[in-house]
Amino acid sequence: MIEENNAHTSSEQVLVRLREVILRGELLPGEKLHQDRLAETLGVSRTPLRTALTALTQSGLVIYEANRGYRVREFSFDEMLAAFRVRAELEALACKLAAPRISQADLEFLKELVALGDSLIAGGVLRAEALPQYRQMNVDFHTTILKASGNEWIQIFIEQLHNVPLASDRVIMWQDYDVIMRSHDDHRRIATVLAERDGMRAAGIMYEHIAYAADHLTNHLKQRPQDFMRVPSSNAPEPKRRDKTRRKVQS
Repeated sequence: MIEENNAHTSSEQVLVRLREVILRGELLPGEKLHQDRLAETLGVSRTPLRTALTALTQSGLVIYEANRGYRVREFSFDEMLAAFRVRAELEALACKLAAPRISQADLEFLKELVALGDSLIAGGVLRAEALPQYRQMNVDFHTTILKASGNEWIQIFIEQLHNVPLASDRVIMWQDYDVIMRSHDDHRRIATVLAERDGMRAAGIMYEHIAYAADHLTNHLKQRPQDFMRVPSSNAPEPKRRDKTRRKVQS
């Protein structure tokens, strides 16, 4: 019985780790998932890895094809935008529901997360080495509000939306400091109005917070899709002609 529990825990741990690797963009859409290579990279055996891959297939983040194996699922540009729209609506609703019931401990935690973000971008830039910590801060901020909403369905549906990697809260456009500053200021304002129990205003800020991220990501991918993450669908935006010309000159 103990061995079964340990195996279950191991599989759950591998599932979480592999999912995070995909959502962070370390494994790109359409990329084949070689089990031997993955097991070595993650430092795990193939048994819990296969269990994790099966679970990720069921959740829609991974695709399995007979005789071809597993690969990261590809999402179209339109699917990414649709996920952002639904995520904005649901997280705004979470703010509205959380405002009258969020605990003082959660409010203090949000305040601490904002202070952590302040320290990470205090030098006028979000350095690459600080990105993992900033990303985790962002995830913790959004997750705290989702849980404080008291609505389990919101949490379940948001979890599904995060299976569209570009629309997940793991994605941080960290190279653009102005975008980081605006996004983090949204966090500060959301935390403040939640402490004031103003659910409607918190919802409005959260909706704009996520909608702005979608707009900025869209504009970025239109201009330089190679800079961020491959957009494999045929309906992905084309880069501007001058960018193509510049790349030819450089090559």
